[in-house]
Amino acid sequence: MSTLRRLAAAALSVLSLALPASAQTPTEITVGTLENGTVSWELETIKARGLDTANGFTLNILPLAGNPATQVAMQGGEVDTIVSDLLWVAQQRGAGGDFVFLPYSTSVGGLMVGKDSPVQTLADLDGKQIGIAGGPVDKSWLILRAWSMRPDSPTSGKDIGAMTTQVFGAPPMIQNALDSGEVAAAINFWHFQAKMEAAGARQILDINDAARDLGLDPATPLLGYVLRESWIKEHPDAARGLAKASAEAKAILAKDDAAWDALRPIMNAKDDGQFTALRDGWRAGIPASQKVDAAAAQKMFSVIAGLGGHELTGGLTELPQGMFWSGD
Repeated sequence: MSTLRRLAAAALSVLSLALPASAQTPTEITVGTLENGTVSWELETIKARGLDTANGFTLNILPLAGNPATQVAMQGGEVDTIVSDLLWVAQQRGAGGDFVFLPYSTSVGGLMVGKDSPVQTLADLDGKQIGIAGGPVDKSWLILRAWSMRPDSPTSGKDIGAMTTQVFGAPPMIQNALDSGEVAAAINFWHFQAKMEAAGARQILDINDAARDLGLDPATPLLGYVLRESWIKEHPDAARGLAKASAEAKAILAKDDAAWDALRPIMNAKDDGQFTALRDGWRAGIPASQKVDAAAAQKMFSVIAGLGGHELTGGLTELPQGMFWSGD
């Protein structure tokens, strides 16, 4: 009987090796994300269209209570990936972590004023207050400051940071501050900016245009999926599957309006104008490729690091080698 059992076990082992990958249990990938955040629009599309199982993994979405919470969860190994800032990834890698960055979005904000504001250029903000979401090292704010210090800028080379008083706060607070007139202008996260524009606010400077004037490439993604190199080595097929599913979801959302209709209940759009602005704003941030131009990213880093200092860079002078992953 023992011989028969050994033969049966051997046969089962051989059979399991012969089974196709689709018949084996797919790897589960847990993504930590903000509840009702914009990343969930892509993730829900992946799940709704079955792009996870089609690419060899099962997507598990773990809602968390804020960006710091997602970063802590990633550091603690509670999730397999999050979407976070390129500079945070650089800090972690510079400190010895094995995090890598897969492009997610190129979206940035702009400088907004109220619909009835007399402000037309940066020069008109001299002595006034600017509201800024994301704190003093917000990338859009730093690019704006660098742009203002160009001799041919409306401020004639004066730092807009020295000409104005800044009010820093959470995105909803900054939106309300502009609506109420507490601040004369505001820089907000792109999705709040989309809502502000839908309500009539006016953009006087596109941060992407400012970046181009500085010789920077606005196609450089500042947000990306964060994964560990060690995890990718352990689960190469699932990691590549995630990258492919992300690209496929973006391709759907780039053109298929019906896919957005399905997402509308989780988009927190108050009306058709907000819905359209959010959809179009998200589409505008789709990266052209999952490959990052490391030289362009370094140039972007150098400009904003020069103003952001240690708080922004963690002491880095250059982006760490090997931090970009393209899903290959």
